[in-house]
Amino acid sequence: MPTFTQFSPDTLHNFTARVFEHFGVPQEDATTAADVLAYADLRGIDSHGVARLRTYVDMLTLGRINPTPTIRITRERASVATVDGDNGLGLVVGPKANDIAITKARESGSGWVSVCNTNHYGAAGFYATKVVNQGYIGWSMTNTTKLVAPFQGAQRMLGTNPICIGFPAKEELPIIVDMASCAVAYGKIEIAGRAGENIPTGWAIDHEGCDTTDPAAMVNGGALLPLGSDADHGGHKGYCLAVAVDLLCGPLSGANWGPFCPPFALRQEIPERSVGKGIGHFFGAMDIGGFIDPDEFKAQVDEYRRVMLSTKPAPNTEGPILPGDPEETERTQRITHGIPVIEAVVSDLRDIERETGVTLT
Repeated sequence: MPTFTQFSPDTLHNFTARVFEHFGVPQEDATTAADVLAYADLRGIDSHGVARLRTYVDMLTLGRINPTPTIRITRERASVATVDGDNGLGLVVGPKANDIAITKARESGSGWVSVCNTNHYGAAGFYATKVVNQGYIGWSMTNTTKLVAPFQGAQRMLGTNPICIGFPAKEELPIIVDMASCAVAYGKIEIAGRAGENIPTGWAIDHEGCDTTDPAAMVNGGALLPLGSDADHGGHKGYCLAVAVDLLCGPLSGANWGPFCPPFALRQEIPERSVGKGIGHFFGAMDIGGFIDPDEFKAQVDEYRRVMLSTKPAPNTEGPILPGDPEETERTQRITHGIPVIEAVVSDLRDIERETGVTLT
């Protein structure tokens, strides 16, 4: 069984922000970047939190990420825009582009922003949740480095390409639909590998295209499978979703797409050529008041939750849940008891501490 060390949320957040500052990221941007990673750690999305800091540090050390980007709108209409991130931290470019979508929704009824020339932006849910907190319906998606085989394919051609849609409620918790378009996020393969654990059948294939439960077999030339995995389990549907995300994030913004998306981690394969700038994101904010009275909608979301939760439980389960509920439950627990960090990640953090002089206390 893997072992963990508990850290307070503030400890990890402060350490992360100061590490980014060490590499020349302005204080406000460094805090924003730490906010995005903290969102994931607090909600149990461990693959997208502080576990990613090692890779950000590597990329900043090698000059592969611009710590002080000039983020600019390159094209826009009243409710849409394209943003060039100037190869800045996705954790900084993403929030700024998301804010543009919110502003456009406030002014025009909806805001849709595509982003190019950026990199890994953390957990998709961070962005949609921020929009929801403003009272709007939020959308967030990104393409990523190739890790996923197309439906009935046997090699990496697509990213994990997550999508999140968030719906505000009136009295109850919001509904936050946040998922990768593949069977599982790549970070969970990494976490399993670090913990010395197998992965379930249906998550990945090896370099020959055969099912595998060995994380290393996927990492070393294998591929993740689309959501649903195979034809009998609806793998074509996850594949279609991945394609839709890729087209909104890549060609629409001028970013790379499919097998041409650049790697985030240093050990990942470099594409044979580029068809755009960096990877891409896509954000949306919808003003509910343009469709229906916002309070009426939010009250219906409350009722929707209550009806779904009243469903008869399936055998050997505790009954239905709504999207976003497990993460919110985890957040409540971790705020009180701290964030458990697997020892392999703690080792990374200690290495960063020694390299930068920023103390993890």
